Amino acid sequence: QVQLVESGGGLGQPGGSLRLSCAASGSIVSVETMGWYRQGPGIQREMVASISRVSSTNYADSLKGRFTISRDNAKNTVYLQMNSLKAEDTAVYYCNADAWTEQSTGLNLRNYWGQGTQVTVSS
Repeated sequence: QVQLVESGGGLGQPGGSLRLSCAASGSIVSVETMGWYRQGPGIQREMVASISRVSSTNYADSLKGRFTISRDNAKNTVYLQMNSLKAEDTAVYYCNADAWTEQSTGLNLRNYWGQGTQVTVSS
C-alpha cells in the first residue's frame, strides 16, 4: 500500500504565498505522475497541476503563472508553490499519485489520493 501525506496548508493572506508538500510512502517501487487537485466549497474537485516522473508539467489554465508544481523523485515528494493567493484559492487540496508497488502477483500500478489539506485565503 501507498500513503500520501500532505502538509503546508493553512491560512494565507491575499497576495501571499503558501507551499504544499506531499510525501508518498509505503511499499513503493516507483512513483509516476503526481499531482494536486482541489475542491472548494460547493465546487467539484478540479485538477490544479500535475507532473510526470521526468518533470513534464501540466496546469489548469486559470492557475498558470501563479502556481508551480515540482517534485523530488528521491523523496517521492511533490510540491505546490502557490503565489499571489486569491480568496477563490480557498479549498481542500488533495495530492494524487500513480505508484507501482510489488504484489505477490507482480508489479501493480494504482492511483492513490491523500487525505487533503485545507488552504484558506483570507485577510
